[in-house]
Amino acid sequence: QVQLVESGGGLAQPGGSLRLSCVASGFTFSSYSMNWARQAPGKGLEWVSGIYGDGSDSYYADSVKGRFTISRDNAKNTLYLQMNSLKPEDTALYVCAKGYSSFVDPTALSIRGEGTQVTVSS
Repeated sequence: QVQLVESGGGLAQPGGSLRLSCVASGFTFSSYSMNWARQAPGKGLEWVSGIYGDGSDSYYADSVKGRFTISRDNAKNTLYLQMNSLKPEDTALYVCAKGYSSFVDPTALSIRGEGTQVTVSS
């Protein structure tokens, strides 16, 4: 069965950086796009970024464009999210989600891990 395990969250100061990882198993990782999404307290799930199965293209929500970078290592079945210039409003539970195909679909959030908490505070 599909398993997605996120790590790398924690406490960061405003302006700081964190790198999230998501290790995938139970499917052919390189054949599927992957998404990162987040859920802040009291809010719904928000798509953050997505990357093609082969890593050839990626997309970002306007709220993180220019600050976050998504990447993947298909040899390691691992997805990453490099988060720079963090803001307090980036505080949320971050989850990775398996896409429906090799192309990015921001609505493909139903098959996801349990998440890793990111808190941005001074």
